[in-house]
Amino acid sequence: MRRSRVRLTAYSCGGRQPEGTTFMPSYGFLSTHPPTRCGLATFNAALAAQLTADGTHGGIVRVTDHGDDQRPVPGVVHTWSARDPAGWRDAAAALNAYDVAIVQHEYGIYPGTDGEEVLPLLRRLSVPSIVVLHTVLSQPSARQKSLLEQIVATAGAVVTMTDTARDRLLVGYAVPAGKVTVIPHGAAELAGVPVDRRARPHLLTWGLIGPGKGIEWSLRALARLQDLEPTPTYTVAGRTHPKVIEHHGEAYRAGLHQLGAQLGVGHSVDYQDIYHDQEALGRLIRSADVVVLPYDSREQVTSGVLIEAVAAGVPVVATAFPHAVELLTGGPGLVVPHQNPAALAKAIRRVLTEPGLTARLAGRVRPLAADLRWPAVAARYGTLADELLAARSPAVSAVPA
Repeated sequence: MRRSRVRLTAYSCGGRQPEGTTFMPSYGFLSTHPPTRCGLATFNAALAAQLTADGTHGGIVRVTDHGDDQRPVPGVVHTWSARDPAGWRDAAAALNAYDVAIVQHEYGIYPGTDGEEVLPLLRRLSVPSIVVLHTVLSQPSARQKSLLEQIVATAGAVVTMTDTARDRLLVGYAVPAGKVTVIPHGAAELAGVPVDRRARPHLLTWGLIGPGKGIEWSLRALARLQDLEPTPTYTVAGRTHPKVIEHHGEAYRAGLHQLGAQLGVGHSVDYQDIYHDQEALGRLIRSADVVVLPYDSREQVTSGVLIEAVAAGVPVVATAFPHAVELLTGGPGLVVPHQNPAALAKAIRRVLTEPGLTARLAGRVRPLAADLRWPAVAARYGTLADELLAARSPAVSAVPA
């Protein structure tokens, strides 16, 4: 990862260094984190690994909830239980040991109503903070709106991962535009992963499973593709979301099996109820002819699965959730209406049968792919951190690496 350096002539957040020496800021990260299995944890792990890949010092303050694996994790310097509303004090103290704090924000992962206990933590920080917004609601409650406005006001900088999220934030909330930066969600490099082409067309959906994922619409679409020769197979890869299991058990997954049998496509669906590591997931993605994202959500402004699929060069068929509309319209995929299996089937059929379409979609990925790789994404976070540090002290200036 190419990084800027910060030249110190006086004090840094970490103390006084000799004049003219090169200073690489250290990073404290606040987030859920593996072995917790969720998109936020995966994102934080990838960003932290990339920002510290060159030996830069960093540490993770891991937010955990009931049922999470509590074993010690390399790189984790402190744990904040979501069941401990007062835990923000110790978490803030741990983050203040670093030069910059990078905080992942999602409603509900921190203690308090709507995760409000992250706010006193941000106020307690003595170092610059970057807050990454994974959700920006179009119709927040009054409490959610006020909380997010206060978070932005308190943070040194705020990151959204799409222009849609930034626009929604600036239009719907009272926040200063100058604090908001758009940095895309990162993606792993899969170019070196072997392509395992299958005898039958391969459709793929992956990620944590639960209501709202829309897999039932994909099953109904698959039933409309049984005239193709050979008929497609469909892989649904991922565990059921822990929160879904806690409240509803495996009812959603069982319902999918029942629906597939009723539609006569159960034999063509492979439910992989496991957590794939990055290597296994990369092979699975590269084996797909179409990634299908049939989500019910009309709010989702960030999708790591969408970014991974696009960066891998696999055609995507997605419902019209905001991130898909922004990234795929006129780009490397097709967007269809929500909860419309006929439209979903028609789009998948086009990708599988229309001459030249797959190549055209892949061609639209190439200008985007480099900027979506984790090294490029993390470098932009590094630049933003340097800017915050430089703004804090006139004695700190950035110089090219």
